[in-house]
Amino acid sequence: MQSHLRWVIFGRISALYKKWFGQVEQLTTEAGLDLQIVPRDGHDISRKHISPNAIKVLYRLHKAGYKGYLVGGGVRDLLLGLEPKDFDVATDATPEQVKKLFRNCRLVGRRFRLAHILFGREIIEVATLRGHHESDNSKIAKTNQSGRLLRDNVYGNIDEDAERRDFTVNAMYYDISDFSVRAYGGALQDLQAGRLRLIGDPETRYREDPVRMLRAVRFATKLDMHIDKDAAAPIVSLAPLLKDIPAARMYEEALKLFFNGKAEANYQLMQQYQLFGPLFPMLASAMDDAPNGSAAMMALKVMQATDARVAQDKPVTPSFFYAALLWYPLAERAVEIANEAGLNSYDAHFAAMGDVLEMQNQRISLPRRHATPTKDIWQLQLRLERSMGSRAFKLIELPKFRAGYDLLLLRADVEGGRVAKLADWWTQFVEGDDAARRQLVRGQGGGKRPQNRRRRRPRQRPAAKPQGES
Repeated sequence: MQSHLRWVIFGRISALYKKWFGQVEQLTTEAGLDLQIVPRDGHDISRKHISPNAIKVLYRLHKAGYKGYLVGGGVRDLLLGLEPKDFDVATDATPEQVKKLFRNCRLVGRRFRLAHILFGREIIEVATLRGHHESDNSKIAKTNQSGRLLRDNVYGNIDEDAERRDFTVNAMYYDISDFSVRAYGGALQDLQAGRLRLIGDPETRYREDPVRMLRAVRFATKLDMHIDKDAAAPIVSLAPLLKDIPAARMYEEALKLFFNGKAEANYQLMQQYQLFGPLFPMLASAMDDAPNGSAAMMALKVMQATDARVAQDKPVTPSFFYAALLWYPLAERAVEIANEAGLNSYDAHFAAMGDVLEMQNQRISLPRRHATPTKDIWQLQLRLERSMGSRAFKLIELPKFRAGYDLLLLRADVEGGRVAKLADWWTQFVEGDDAARRQLVRGQGGGKRPQNRRRRRPRQRPAAKPQGES
């Protein structure tokens, strides 16, 4: 599948390459960034391939006298012949000016002030063109000691905005006023070469926003591109910066990394660049202690299983993903608690659940709507071991039974032995009809046993006294 995508993209880009550069206008920005302007008849982007709601936003901005551009990944994917997931817009209007134009608008964000235009379930994100930081604008732009941007509401023009973009392949703008494409920093050449290259100094750009390292991984696997050697060089040394990213933002990034059909590829590349550990420190610690152990095997199987479900168009949930991924760190923590507090296995596991989720939430914040089912899936692992008798009929009716059973199957693949036998029994029970299930339960001694009532001796009456005795 990956190689097929590579050849499809290469073939399309090769076909368009002559078309682009036969008509492209070559310019240079004031900061020295290459700019190529491709006219309407020099590219294949059509308005019919763009979300109608995004077109509405672009035209309303244009009619109000503002600049309106489709920007970033939407333009990139359209040029590659892919279907964009989102359509983002850039404009020279401020967020407050955008809000005045659209009644269905809300302003969000502190670090980056954005306008969200709501069309039912679709959200068109509108960002004001960014400008350069100045020494006296600390009220609207601020960085911490490591160089990470804490606040960034400096506005500028399209050339300055392009210089602030992360990767060249994302520094492309579709202009609604004349339907041309403006590509900065050699974006077209990088698309043709399958190369991910940062605009500016890589270390500085990663320090500004460490999440760009995760974006490099995600774009590389999604588009089957390679990370340029200059862009790749500082990643390993800067990976610890991810620890300082807000946990709520990391939850959204994790969804993009693992729930879009590229979980295994992203996991492997993150391991290569040491980006996985900062997101899952407990799991990384367990894998460091035993590189080929149960935790490492489970992580790989979870990624593969998630990709398989996405490919089959089946639902994937964060609750199961995190329950499976953190099962062995949970088991390890439960053993520690049992030894320290003298608790039995069930109580130790229950106490460990809170500890593991609390520690994980420091890096990736798992919303309560997913955290509670995660605990349910963990509890089921213990109940599945204890309920192979008549209680199995009630257990199978629980809402999270299927997720708990699926985790048991993954554990069986990892551990074998006793867990594999347990999984096999439950598989027979799940797939069997009512009669087969009752037979399984009887085989475990779980049927009703006849009651052996002890026969009481008849109560002996005292012997009758002879008449005349008193």
